[in-house]
Amino acid sequence: MFAVLKTGGKQYKVQAGDVLRVEKLAADAGETIQFNDVLMLGGEAPVVGAPFVSGAAVQAEVVDQIKGDKVINFVKRRRKHSSKRTVGHRQKLTLVRITEILTSGADATGVKVAAGKGDAGSAAASSADDLSMITGVGPAAVKKLEAAGLTTFAQIAALSEDEIAGIEGIKVKPEWVEQAKELAQG
Repeated sequence: MFAVLKTGGKQYKVQAGDVLRVEKLAADAGETIQFNDVLMLGGEAPVVGAPFVSGAAVQAEVVDQIKGDKVINFVKRRRKHSSKRTVGHRQKLTLVRITEILTSGADATGVKVAAGKGDAGSAAASSADDLSMITGVGPAAVKKLEAAGLTTFAQIAALSEDEIAGIEGIKVKPEWVEQAKELAQG
């Protein structure tokens, strides 16, 4: 049996036991992760998703965090008053070993979902509210509020004055609490 999964903007055809180099994932070596974006399951009875196969997942073990080969970008402008520029880059990658392909019941496994560098915030934000909708709360304030454990309007609306004073690193304004109450109600 094989599966086609999507991670890091790329698609991979995998079987149990395969070792892949994928875009950097937020996981340490030895952890078990799960890819829920399965596009196709192959075998005796192939299943094609629209766009994903519901309930299917691919579980893998993180082997190591590595860097890819060095890529050199060299630019040279010809003739008089020319210039040269050399820039090197090594992509950060995660080495994973595919352990299991699940055809159903992926949401009941309890295994950490694979999230890339850019996906880590969106995975947490999917269950959280957009705190930047509160007037005066910018990106830096949103990060500080999330670090303090405040991710929803209801949490901010429920703050008392003593709790507001106890939050370190950011000064929560009373107007924010009032706006959060309005936004929590819809």
